[in-house]
Amino acid sequence: MVNLYFQPDAQLTVPDRMVLDILQKDYEDQQKQPTSSTTEASEDSDDSAVKHTRYSSTPEDALEHEQQALETLKDLNNPTSSSFEPTVFVTVDLASITSPTLRKWVIDPYVRWARTIVRVDTDVVMLTHLFLYAFTTIPSALYMYYNFHWWHGPLHAIMQVYYMGTYTLMMHQHIHMRGILKKEYAAIDHAFPYITDPMMGHTWNSYYFHHVKHHHVEGNGPNDLSSTVRYQRDDVWHFLHYLGRFYFFIWFDLPRYFLSKRNPGLAAKACGFELASYLFYYTMFTRVNTPATVFVFLVPLAIMRLGLMIGNWGQHAFVDENQPDSDFRSSITVIDVASNRYCYNDGYHTSHHLNPLRHWRDHPVSFLAQKQKYSDEDALVFYNIDYLMITFSLLAKNYTHLAKCLVPIGDQMKLSMEERAEMLKRKTRAFTEEEIAEKWGKQYAKLK
Repeated sequence: MVNLYFQPDAQLTVPDRMVLDILQKDYEDQQKQPTSSTTEASEDSDDSAVKHTRYSSTPEDALEHEQQALETLKDLNNPTSSSFEPTVFVTVDLASITSPTLRKWVIDPYVRWARTIVRVDTDVVMLTHLFLYAFTTIPSALYMYYNFHWWHGPLHAIMQVYYMGTYTLMMHQHIHMRGILKKEYAAIDHAFPYITDPMMGHTWNSYYFHHVKHHHVEGNGPNDLSSTVRYQRDDVWHFLHYLGRFYFFIWFDLPRYFLSKRNPGLAAKACGFELASYLFYYTMFTRVNTPATVFVFLVPLAIMRLGLMIGNWGQHAFVDENQPDSDFRSSITVIDVASNRYCYNDGYHTSHHLNPLRHWRDHPVSFLAQKQKYSDEDALVFYNIDYLMITFSLLAKNYTHLAKCLVPIGDQMKLSMEERAEMLKRKTRAFTEEEIAEKWGKQYAKLK
């Protein structure tokens, strides 16, 4: 992959490596295409036949390679295929565990049993993580309330910060599919978030109400409470305003939004669960154990809400100036370890917006199947950078670094590095109310 500016991370998942390899091959083939002058010269030559070396390929070869990759990815996800491979751990792929003894007596029996518990056969990793939280987070929190030590609090908080991303994206799957376990375990599926959510920085049911019932309905449009379109996405003060509004007023703004949509039931639920969470925190802080509550509940809450908005800013920072309501042009795809290995392919954000019910293991398959559509729609694909670092790079106005992390597709392949940076910069400009009225409709604009 010599034409990528950075060496791809060695810890990329197998599907990510396959996707990146195909995109890189597309770029190499595009670079080898002759210019008009070269074509004219070859037409004057007696030896004008195109010669394909082992370093070049025909369009048919490329198409066959893509089809093989698609079939491989589908087989990895298909429980009836001999190539099926469930995800068991986020840190290592199942195929990489080669110890015969470990596989025979520990891993394979656990996988067989876990597949009878999880709703989707690929999702053994989710049961693995429920056990992880049950045997680390919960005992640590309980012991802090029983016998608090000041050294314990920060260590617990650090552990939770490490867990937060993976947990949140597991719950992302949970709220879209209304569970992650088989129906006979529905009681556990329904109950465990009420225990684990507050310890991971989420108030009860707020993720579901905001993300499923609001964000995916509005799709980063002007009425989306987490919309970026009215903000200059490389401006620190605009970001702080965006962050502050969510941080301090979401408890009020989200119920008010549901009321404006004439849905008082959702407004009551969103407000009720949020205020109930605050009352729970207050009770634990004032009547049970103050320092333990700070580290078990309040520190994760503060960090989680910061992380959610930093991440969402990066996910929707680049909005096309001509078709801002297109899912292809208002969200991005990120091929990196943090998003896809540890966070259930969260990097395929465009794919998720195109179909919010798409299973996380199907995102790379969908991307490859629609690769031409992504190219035609001028979608943005990045690698070796996650959403948090996209946000930080934007706030530092480091468009050169962002351009280096761009994987050019379609017409983007013709751009120089400087032109890529300028193209990205254009897509971070705040929309005026007049532009919002033109692009989305007057009912969305705050015109005087």
